[in-house]
Amino acid sequence: MVEFIKRSKRIILIYFKKMKKEIIEKISVLITTAFGLVAALAWNGAIRALFARIFGTTEGLGPMMTYAIVVTIIAVVATIWIGKIAEKVKES
Repeated sequence: MVEFIKRSKRIILIYFKKMKKEIIEKISVLITTAFGLVAALAWNGAIRALFARIFGTTEGLGPMMTYAIVVTIIAVVATIWIGKIAEKVKES
């Protein structure tokens, strides 16, 4: 019986150590994602201000659609570019 209790304690400790690692990993992912969102919002504000300075007002459907299309194109190009760089880094 004593051996069973000792074995059970070891199993429980191993389980909690694994859980602790998973929790820390998940929290780090959430924090990183939160900072990414904050950065995206900051860039959104900066790009909107730049767009307004270049094209005038951002009020109305036309300018808002143009802004959305331009930002989408930039995001797609940047994503492809970053993906290619990441692949090169993995290969080397």
